[in-house]
Amino acid sequence: MSVHKKLMQARIQLQNTKLSKSGHNKFAGYQYFELGDFLPKINEIFNELGLAGIVSFTAETSSLTITDTETGKEIVITSPMAQASLKGCHEVQNLGASQTYLRRYLWVTAMEIVEHDALDATTGQETKGKGVHKPTDNQDFQPDEEERKFLQSIVDTILGLDTDFEASVTYLGTQTLDADEKTYVWNLLPSNIRSGIKKAGQSKKETA
Repeated sequence: MSVHKKLMQARIQLQNTKLSKSGHNKFAGYQYFELGDFLPKINEIFNELGLAGIVSFTAETSSLTITDTETGKEIVITSPMAQASLKGCHEVQNLGASQTYLRRYLWVTAMEIVEHDALDATTGQETKGKGVHKPTDNQDFQPDEEERKFLQSIVDTILGLDTDFEASVTYLGTQTLDADEKTYVWNLLPSNIRSGIKKAGQSKKETA
């Protein structure tokens, strides 16, 4: 069995497993999978099928290498690195936060774990007074799958900061985004998050 066939079998076994979401974004009102919700089961399935997954990081990229332990053949899932800038945390803590999130993101991508709730909670029709927040209407900007997932990861990080708008402003300042990417991210955020970030950004300019 090829490494690709083994990975597909692992995905099918995982999707037939009842998983519970323990992560909860109380501000945006959705639940999400944490590593502990699915990684132990993945390790069991990988061990059974003869697969091994290793996550690694460089300054520019993060990667998950899935290796067939019988043949040595590999599948590599990669993502650009993203920086966390959590208020009150030193550089090593922020690095750990980035790596934890990206590790989760890589496994979710590799195993095709679907998380509708996070997207549904921050896009579409107006709900619970949070205002309309949909992807950019600029039809000329159509991010590919990798870029879309990267931009969604930025949105998820901001939502994870809840009402710490100063930290969100600082985090956004570390991201190298062009005008279309900024608009895309901005329109995926709930209106009250956008409002809070605007106020925090203006306050930061006034005190600079």
